[in-house]
Amino acid sequence: MAKITMREAISQALMEEMDRDPAVFILGEEVGVWGGTYAVTKGFYDKYGAARVKDTPIAENAIIGAAIGAAMVGQRPIAELMTINFAFSAMDYIVNQAAKLRYMFGGQFTLPMVIRAVGGGGRQLGATHSQTPDAIFAHFPGLKVVSPGTPEDAKGLLKSAIRSNDPILFIEHATMYQVRGEVPEGEYTIPIGKSKVQRPGKDLTIVTYCKGLELSMKAADELAKEDIEAEIVDLRTLRPLDMEPVLESFKKTNRAIVVEEGWKSYGVGSEVVSRIYEEAFDYVDAPIIRVAQKEVPLPYNRTLEQAALPQVPDIVAAAKEVVK
Repeated sequence: MAKITMREAISQALMEEMDRDPAVFILGEEVGVWGGTYAVTKGFYDKYGAARVKDTPIAENAIIGAAIGAAMVGQRPIAELMTINFAFSAMDYIVNQAAKLRYMFGGQFTLPMVIRAVGGGGRQLGATHSQTPDAIFAHFPGLKVVSPGTPEDAKGLLKSAIRSNDPILFIEHATMYQVRGEVPEGEYTIPIGKSKVQRPGKDLTIVTYCKGLELSMKAADELAKEDIEAEIVDLRTLRPLDMEPVLESFKKTNRAIVVEEGWKSYGVGSEVVSRIYEEAFDYVDAPIIRVAQKEVPLPYNRTLEQAALPQVPDIVAAAKEVVK
């Protein structure tokens, strides 16, 4: 296996799928000549040309609308949104059109489109550019929501998303493009809608995804120093939500915490905890704790921003609380 960054893994997935299928093309703000805000599509414009790497105006409605139209006539667009916060400008197109058209037309056509969007805080981009609204989009049936936490999963899941005939929101965390991890060499894909145990353990279950996985793995290392073995289940996909590995782990450990970067109220953690209580109540030995962002618009000041975001000590403290 090669050890590469998240950025390289995503870039490889895009390039391999564009080489494989001429119907795949990219559109978005600064994806072409500039090479992408986070340099994911650097060099793509020179290789594929303006017909397949399309720079667009600063108009998210136009980007998503064009992608929907292209998908309906057989193309496989990958629409890049500079940040998921800008998805709010295209909310109607995403949740009222892309998510519903195949269903409303009785399956007469498919919408094979991917929306790549950068989410999360930690880069001092201010309250309106640092949100983690993943749960909002996962609320809507018809739209699949994927958010990987490792380079291996990012590449495998993105390739599967591009080949899918459903609209998929693919969320990448703004602070994780330099994260390195082992990625299989050669052709591989990872099924969408399958959670994964990223670290085995016996004392408690940590359920998380995306940036939360990175933090949880570090927290598990700290807990191991005190002989607390945490099992980490990475959701990877928020819709469809695969709870089977979560429930299997919980029935073994009888204790759990859920780690997410979004706000606690009405969040991903709320859904996971509800499902555990509904489907595995007899196995509960301690209240399940949610670790999430403070309930404030994310500050610009770095010290305040980090104070508002979930951190490793928060996870360690929550884990100790449920196992004591």
